[in-house]
Formats: sequence, structure tokens, C-alpha cells
Amino acid sequence: MAAPGRHVGHCLQKNGQFLLNNIDKLWFRRGFHWTSVLHQQTAEATTESTESIVVPRKKTWSKVAVLEALASTVNRDPTAYQYQFQDDPYLSPWTSSDFTLFSLSQESGRAAAKYFINSNPKFFTTDFAEPHIPCLMPESVSATLEEVSEAALKERLSLRRVTEAVDMFDQLLQSGVTVSMETTHDLLDLISFYCDRDPVEDGAPEQDDAAAVVEEKKKRRGRFQRANELVETSWKENNNAERIFNLLPEQDTRCYSALIRGMVKHGAYSRAFSFYTDLLNNRLTGDVHMFNALISAAPDIQEKYSEKWDLITELLVQMNQQKVQPTLQTFNSVLKALRRCGYLSKTYSLQTLNEMKALGIAPSLASYDHVLAAFYRPGSSDISNVDVLQELMSDIEGTRFSCQDPNDVFFFCSAMRVCLDNKELELGYKVHALTEFGENWRLLGDPYQQSIYYGRFFNLLCMMENVDVVLKWYRKLIPALYYPNAQGLKDLLQALDTDNRLDMLPAIWKDIRSLGHDNKMDLVEELLGLMSRDKHGPEVQRSFADVALQVKALPEGDRGRNMQWSSAALSHVTTLLLRADHTRKHAWEMLQVFKSKNRVPTAELMEELLSWCISSGSSDRAVELVQTSAAFCLSCTPRLAERAVKELSLSEEHRSILSELESAAEQSQ
Repeated sequence: MAAPGRHVGHCLQKNGQFLLNNIDKLWFRRGFHWTSVLHQQTAEATTESTESIVVPRKKTWSKVAVLEALASTVNRDPTAYQYQFQDDPYLSPWTSSDFTLFSLSQESGRAAAKYFINSNPKFFTTDFAEPHIPCLMPESVSATLEEVSEAALKERLSLRRVTEAVDMFDQLLQSGVTVSMETTHDLLDLISFYCDRDPVEDGAPEQDDAAAVVEEKKKRRGRFQRANELVETSWKENNNAERIFNLLPEQDTRCYSALIRGMVKHGAYSRAFSFYTDLLNNRLTGDVHMFNALISAAPDIQEKYSEKWDLITELLVQMNQQKVQPTLQTFNSVLKALRRCGYLSKTYSLQTLNEMKALGIAPSLASYDHVLAAFYRPGSSDISNVDVLQELMSDIEGTRFSCQDPNDVFFFCSAMRVCLDNKELELGYKVHALTEFGENWRLLGDPYQQSIYYGRFFNLLCMMENVDVVLKWYRKLIPALYYPNAQGLKDLLQALDTDNRLDMLPAIWKDIRSLGHDNKMDLVEELLGLMSRDKHGPEVQRSFADVALQVKALPEGDRGRNMQWSSAALSHVTTLLLRADHTRKHAWEMLQVFKSKNRVPTAELMEELLSWCISSGSSDRAVELVQTSAAFCLSCTPRLAERAVKELSLSEEHRSILSELESAAEQSQ
């Protein structure tokens, strides 16, 4: 610290007035903290004084300040793999199946490591990380307090040991110890949240019990599929939560709130409203979390749309009467419930959104997603869908969002679906620009939802943009952000066909192979059909023929392939091989493939094969070709035989064979 001080003192002695005017900038650049004492010292230093200069204290920076500053200067590289795959180049997925496999493998390994660390913390006592990262250190997963005390109960609550916490609470009551109300609240919250069952520990082996199976089935039903289903409740009447609640000498709002939220979470909607009625009878007021849960359960209590909305309105009125301030989750619960109110959703969703803004509550992406769902119906091209989305985008364009609701991650997929169904390209660009603004891309959801979003965006581009723009986005999105499925690649092929850029097909074929879609016969057949439809220049035909050779060499039954060769696909391959000089010899091999797979060649293909036999002067192959045509009972057999006799120099034996084949074909017709 002495060297900077001597340097500053020397400068002050040389030009004191200049430094007095600019001292703020100098000290800011050197990272020192400005104080009033410094002004006095710098004024004294303008003289020829030999007194030492007192350097102010150095500013203390965050340990990750440099990393944060560097991170702010770097954008995402669309050509690079996702960060999670960059540690091991071997784990660089090129297909959606590989992406899923590698992601699940990493997550499984991470969960197994966490389970081992937490189960054996005695082997992981050294902490040399700088800065200290608590989440990477072993967690305490076993109780250390064995005596019957409230402290032991709190320890089991922190460990989420539901059964052990209930047993400890019962032992405390039996011993005459009064448990504090705060600890009782935490106990009721724990029991209600986990529905009176111990949670599955992270990384622990899964238990194939009935409850786990039911929970998994519920997850697979989808977000809103339960709207028209009778969901079996997992909340049992008079469970430990209700038993402990009834044992309490005094039940307050927090106790009621814990049970009501647990009942709603686990499907006991009617019982939740019954407990709410008891709360009102006891002259208590609810809290905002209780009302949020009841509003979300309201559509499951009533059947008619009007009755559902009346119940929601009544709950909102009671919130106002009890002076409970609504939150973002309150309005999101209302908007989500409105999605199940039929025609009323369009009427009241926008009113609810305006009420949020009037109260100064900024909507989240989930709010806009619920409003959009109120007007949008899958497969509909109603112009009102576009109008509503345009109004929403005008409100949120250029806004940075953070996740405030679990349903925030569904907005971008829903918005892009509206753009795709209505073919709104400009609106689609606005939606995508919002995802790239700030860190909004983090709200695209899990990899499956991201794939859906980018798939819809790419499909919209293929339909509405010119091929140059499509290819630009294609290189930007794939494979860093999007692993296209077979339908996405078909859309790209159609875009190339529309703009007459079929010369790009060989390059797209390389990507089809690398993306693992070369086993999709319908996709391969469409590619071959585009290449064989028209004749092109020699160079393009050679590249097409090389693709045909690669398709011909594809192994069947390998890597789970389901390559069922069709007559059209074999005909396309043979045609492409015939049109290139360096692959015509392979075209004849395809005739044997037709025979082995019992596929019938087309008359046009047989004509082209005969033309090649005539041009090469191969009478033996010409005769074999006519024999093959007769074996398949093709109507073009007489014409082939007649043409071979006229245009080739045949031996008497060959002429006799062709004559017999021609007469037999004419008689059969």
C-alpha cells in the first residue's frame, strides 16, 4: 500500500490544483474510498511539506465481483453446446434422444452423489472451497438429539421427518410438556404439505408403493386435464394433521391455513371449504395463502360456470371484508380458475388483469398465459387470439422477467403456438425477441418445453420466411438450442423446395444423419423424392447420387431402426444412381434389391434402366430387365421387349426369349 501513496504524493506536489479538481476520478480508478479527511491531506500536500500521506482504506469487493463483471460481457454462443455438456466432449449430444439420455444420466449421477454424501457426512469433512458453497457440503440427515424435548422436535422438523416429528410431538404431550405455538405451526405445515407421509429423500431408491404410483399418474395427466376428471384425493380424514389440530387448546388462523392449504394440495376440496366455514364460525380471519388455495379449488366445488365464478367472487369479497391484501398469487389463482369457467373467462380475465395493475401488482408471465388461454382454443385461427396476444406483447415488450409463479414457464410456448396457428410471423419475432431480452430465456421451461417452443418457431419460419432467412436461423438454433424432430426437418425440406434450393439437400442430409433421423423412412423418402423429381446439372446430380449411395448402405435393424423400404424409395435411389455417371453401375444392383424385398418397380424406372442398357450396349442386362418386368407382371413389359429388339443387337436366343415374354405379357393383359 506504500507505493500508491508515494505516487499520489509526488503528483500532488507537482500539480496540486489539477489534482484537487480531478482527485475524485483518480481515487475512483484506483479503488480507494473517498473521505473528507483526504481533502484536507491533499490540500496540505500542495505545499513542499514532507509530512507522510495517510492512504484511505481499500474498498472491499465481493469475492465473485470479477466473475460477475466478466459474465456480463459474454453472450450465449449459439454454436456451442449447452454448458452442462461442455465438461466432457464425449457427452456432446447431437440428437434429442441423446440429449435426454445424457441429461438424465447427469441428474441421476448428481442425485446419487448427493445421497451418498448426505448418508456418509463423516467422509466429507474438509471444506477447501473459496468462496464457501453451503449447498455443496453434506447435509445433516440424521437426528442428533435423542431426548424428548422441543429442540429435538425442531430438529426433526428441519430434517423433514414427518413420522418422527409426530411421534416426538405425542411424547411431549404425554410427558406434559407444552409445545410452543410457533413449533406447532411448523409441524402442521410439514404434515399438511407431505400429506402425513415422509418425503422421498433426494437420490434415495424409489419406493414402488401405491401412493407413489398415484402421484406419478397425477403428474402424467397434464396441467389442466383434471378439470373434467374426478381426481382421487390422497388426504385421509382424521389424519395426524387433523388429530393434532383437534388436540390444540386454541386454533388460530395459521393452524387453519396449514390444514386448508394441505387439503387443497392433495385434493380434499370440499373438506377445505368445510374447515374454512369453521374458521368463520370461530370469528377468525383468513390469511392470503388460505384464500389463494381456496380460489384455486373453487372450480372443483361447483359444476356450472356461473356458480364457479360466483364462488370466486364471494371469496374475493370476503378477503376485502377481512382486510387481507391480495398478492400476485391471488390474482394468478383467479386467472387460472377462470380457465375452467368457459365463456366467462373471456369476460372477466381482462378485468382481473386490469385490477392487478390498478392495485400496483405487476403481472407475471403466468398471468399473461392464463389470459391468453382464456381466448385461445387449440387449432383455432380466430383473429381475437392475435389481437389479445398483440395487446399483451405491447405491454411486456422489453421487460425483464423473473420466475414468480410455477406457471411462468408456459407463456412462451403458448404465445408461439398462437403465432404458428395464425401464421403471424412479425408477432412471432416479437415473442422470440422477448425471450432473448435479458435472461428471459430462463423462463422457457425444461428441455422438453424448450424443444416445443423452438420447434413451433422454426415451423413458423419455414412456412413464412424465405429460405435464406430460414437457413440462418437453422444454423443459429441447431444443435445449440433445438434438436429438430422429423417433422421439423420435413418443414425445412418444404421450404427448400418452395424457394427452389434443392442443391442444399445433400448438406441437410448430413444433418439428418448426425441428428439420428436417418432411420425415419418417411423423412428419407421425402428427401429422395425431392432429389429425383427433376434433373439437374452434373455436379448436383453427383452429389445427389452420393446421398443415394449412403441411403442404400444404411443397415436395417441397426440402432433400433425400422427401415421398411418402400417401392417409391427404392425407385428414387435407383433413379438418382442412373443420372450420375460414376454411380450407374450401382443402379443395376438396386434391381436385385427390388427382387429380394419383393417390391414392384415403376414403369418409368424400368424405362430408364432399359435406356441405360441400350446406351451401354448390354444385351444380357436388357433381357434380364424384361424378364424381371414380366415376373412383376408390369404392363410395360411388351413395350420394353419391343424396344430392346429394335435398339439392341441381340442374338437369336435373346430375340426368342424376348418374343416369348412379349407374347405372354400381351395374352395376360
